Amino acid sequence: MKRFLLQLLAIWKQKLKIYFLAGWIGAGVGIFLLAPSYDYISSRERNADPLSSVEYVLTQFKQTLTGQVEQNNIILFYAEIGAILGLLSLGFYQMLHKRLLDLDALKVELDKDLPSIIRQGEGPLLEFKSSLRWDMREDRINRTLEGVVLKTLAGFFNSHIGGTLLIGVSDNGDIIGLEKDYLTLKKPNQDGFEQALITTISANLGADLCPYVHVLFHVIDHKDVCRVIITPAIRPVFLNQGNIPKFFVRTGGGTRDLNIQEALEYVAGRWKTPRVS
Repeated sequence: MKRFLLQLLAIWKQKLKIYFLAGWIGAGVGIFLLAPSYDYISSRERNADPLSSVEYVLTQFKQTLTGQVEQNNIILFYAEIGAILGLLSLGFYQMLHKRLLDLDALKVELDKDLPSIIRQGEGPLLEFKSSLRWDMREDRINRTLEGVVLKTLAGFFNSHIGGTLLIGVSDNGDIIGLEKDYLTLKKPNQDGFEQALITTISANLGADLCPYVHVLFHVIDHKDVCRVIITPAIRPVFLNQGNIPKFFVRTGGGTRDLNIQEALEYVAGRWKTPRVS
């Protein structure tokens, strides 16, 4: 526990340094650019006929550095405005950059040919499930199968790069289809299946994760296959099993739950910094 707290403290120190730097850069922009620009515009409105805009800003810049500017309150005001803009810009950049990375990863996944993916077999980034809730062995509805699907999805959410789940494909790659699952739905079609899947994810893993789920349907050998592409989550994802929250990760071609110590160490490393690479 102590080790985890030290890791967490180091993470927050690193993040604070980044935001502190962004704030200082923004404050500098406010002092050396926004404030002189405002003074220049005011001078033009008063017909004071100042120097050119570049010369004026450079003059104000020199005066600020040498402490010759008397309007300290105004300078402080623009420093605060600049710092706020710097922090907002950093936050917007991180959000936009993450979104672009996610879109690039999704595009790469969508460009893959599904039959070729199936021939590769299961692995760290790919898993097959025969159905969502229809038990093929007992030939009946078995809602506990949804928990097996959720376990896999939680593992993909918690991974660094996400993954793909194919529903309607057996472990050995045979195409089973979704027809049996359709019979368990109020809307026995692709739309009904997608709604049931998203509702299950929302209720058990969190509604905020739905934007990180991309559902597509393919027809192979006249049978429907559901392709669920998972983008890494921005927070740790837990799945309740028997009223006990469990933390799942992908290991090799499977998914396993971590004990408390393993989970704490994994979370500290997985979410230590925003993905900006």
